[in-house]
Amino acid sequence: MESMAGAEEFQQARRLLAGACRIVVMTGAGVSTESGIPDFRGPNGVWTRDPGAERRFDIHAYLNERQVREQSWRARVDHPGWQAEPNPAHTALVDLERSGKLSSIITQNIDGLHQKAGSDPARVIELHGTMFETVCLNCSDRRDMRHALDQVRAGETDPPCELCGGILKSATISFGQSLDPRVLDKARVEAVFCDLLLVAGSSLTVHPAAGLVGLAVSSGASVVVCNGSETPYDDAAAAVLRGPLGEVLPDLVGGVRPD
Repeated sequence: MESMAGAEEFQQARRLLAGACRIVVMTGAGVSTESGIPDFRGPNGVWTRDPGAERRFDIHAYLNERQVREQSWRARVDHPGWQAEPNPAHTALVDLERSGKLSSIITQNIDGLHQKAGSDPARVIELHGTMFETVCLNCSDRRDMRHALDQVRAGETDPPCELCGGILKSATISFGQSLDPRVLDKARVEAVFCDLLLVAGSSLTVHPAAGLVGLAVSSGASVVVCNGSETPYDDAAAAVLRGPLGEVLPDLVGGVRPD
């Protein structure tokens, strides 16, 4: 850590992890940036570089504007998540799971890198869905994304649902869509029953995901925030750590001994 205050925060976070019995980790886009997947709002974020790209993530624009859907399908073909590999932040959480203290990973990411790194898929709660499947917005049919992308590469600019002809999109949550209530309920249960919530790489500005922090605090859990910039929940945290997550998380988890 660059300063004594930073070093003290780090040691406090380490003590909290070492003393916890049921740790829940909540991850955001900042965990995957070191794998080459840009975040949305950061200095090199998707929306920072191209403000117009935000329309692709709005469900109303997606439903009503074919041009937005066509842009979205081109972006899906070129998404860096297809070639991305887990980074040390992901593998640190695998190590934390092996310690026996990790209850779950609640992620806002859609890239599957936690599972690819070796995290137990049953412990990963994907709040915002997955980029690896399509869903029909009419009949709810779900299929492997690769089939739709093959159609796009073959010249189909807006592939329809093969069952009903409805509009297809990735099985992810867009702005204006509600989270799957079953997935959200599972995440809320995890937040209520953890004794430590470790937030990694999330700006904590998107709800209802961000509200899980307040739920954990009100249920008696300690919170550690690891993020490159300030979050609305920093004041509620027992420790706040800055720095590249590929360095911070391995150092932090390295002090946790198996149960």
